[in-house]
Amino acid sequence: MNCAISGEVPVEPVVSKKSGLLYEKRLIETHISDFGKCPVTGEPHTIGDIVAIKTGKIVKPKPLHTASIPGLLGTFQTEWDCLMLSNFSLEQQLHTARQELSHALYQHDAACRVIARLKKERDEARQLLAETDRQLPAATDRQLPAAPEVATENATLSNGKRAADGGEQGPDAKKMRLGVSGEVITELTDCNAALSQQRKKRQIPPTLASVDALEKFTQLSSHPLHKTSKPGIFSMDILHSKDVIATGGMDTTAVLFDRQSGQILSTLTGHSKKVTSIKFVGDTDLVLTASSDKTVRIWGSSEGGNYACKHTLKDHTAEVRAVTVHATNKYFVSASLDSTWCFYDMSSGLCLAQVTDDSEKVDYTAAAFHPDGLILGTGTAQSIVKIWDVKSQANVAKFGGHTGEITSVSFSENGYFLATSALDGVRLWDLRKLKNFRTFDFPNANSVEFDHSGSYLGIAASDIRVFQTASVKAEWNPVKTLPDLSGTGRATCVKFGPDAKYVAVGSMDRNLRIFGLPSNDSTEDSAQDS
Repeated sequence: MNCAISGEVPVEPVVSKKSGLLYEKRLIETHISDFGKCPVTGEPHTIGDIVAIKTGKIVKPKPLHTASIPGLLGTFQTEWDCLMLSNFSLEQQLHTARQELSHALYQHDAACRVIARLKKERDEARQLLAETDRQLPAATDRQLPAAPEVATENATLSNGKRAADGGEQGPDAKKMRLGVSGEVITELTDCNAALSQQRKKRQIPPTLASVDALEKFTQLSSHPLHKTSKPGIFSMDILHSKDVIATGGMDTTAVLFDRQSGQILSTLTGHSKKVTSIKFVGDTDLVLTASSDKTVRIWGSSEGGNYACKHTLKDHTAEVRAVTVHATNKYFVSASLDSTWCFYDMSSGLCLAQVTDDSEKVDYTAAAFHPDGLILGTGTAQSIVKIWDVKSQANVAKFGGHTGEITSVSFSENGYFLATSALDGVRLWDLRKLKNFRTFDFPNANSVEFDHSGSYLGIAASDIRVFQTASVKAEWNPVKTLPDLSGTGRATCVKFGPDAKYVAVGSMDRNLRIFGLPSNDSTEDSAQDS
């Protein structure tokens, strides 16, 4: 049945009591409100004249467009487009979720690495702390019996003082130093007395290479010990008893080389910057290295002939330029560009004293112990050579006259002479009268070295010069000039082998060069000696 007004099936059907006609409720109520009569018969009507009819749910017929194939295809196309749009949105959300997951996994991995590194550093710190705790009581017990005058002397110095005596060194470090105890001073003094007595009886060994032999020296071999990516040998030392040569290079490694076999015995890796100084500790299996990474390392032999780092010393706050070993082989000194030098105990690796000079700020670039062990010579970046009393850590003498940074210092075996090299050349100093008595004008001198007998002096600059030593008044005659075959024009270090039978030279390439007598001349020279 349809509405008498609209002609459509009513949603809310009502019927008139007077006319009996069927209407849509909303339509008839609106018409009665406006006109007050039936829209078909015109009879007067009120809202009370219509009665609602209860019917079942009316289902409207489907739209016309879904009743044809084109209409269905259009509907399907619309649904497909909506599905594709929804799928695209889901893919975008999945891509974003994957990126967030990848970032979270990367952060988790980085956090795990940081945690592992911190745990390792914590374990190393705990180990060092435990070792220090073991060494501290023994060192304190040794220091307690020291005489009051020694303690006073150590506490107040005229020209230099221990940088950490007041418990503070620099703006970012507070370290307590044990000081050089009376027992250590007694040990140094006894060693000095014994060496001085031996020096009076010292004679030049008959096996020492003669001047004629040195004049015939030529390059015997060249050994590429360091990496080509960072060439340069900065320091060298020779263990005469085993004829082993140690070199420190720009490539952050130190190499131990057996000259007789021509083989590399061990490569010491651990420094993060160039190795500036290297020293053997007497005839022991210990090696010291200093580096631009502000650390000093003590190496010892381990299984398989390799060397492992026993101690890493981080007392300096700037590049460490030199290490030098005391004659007792129980103590050593490091010199740094942080204006301090440190006196260490070899066995424990503890810094007993860190010394600075309050009278003037200087950066230490070279250091060497006097053969008797009670005097320390240091070179500075400010062209000054300073002489120190090891027992009191006081500056007892100062030499000026150089131009440029002091690159090397070396004491002669007789204990009378000190040789220093700098950018302006080499100067020789008489330690008895504290004055310069001879100067060699070799610009950019990088190294100066007396041989073990004190008979020869080697200088490394643009080439290598060997001189025969003499007295203060006598002439120091040149013996041999060896060319720098590296092609860099800069020989950085020179050392004499046992009995000056050969000269080892390091340069700014990666090769160690050995100069000596050719095999035929060596055989003839040995026959003449016999």
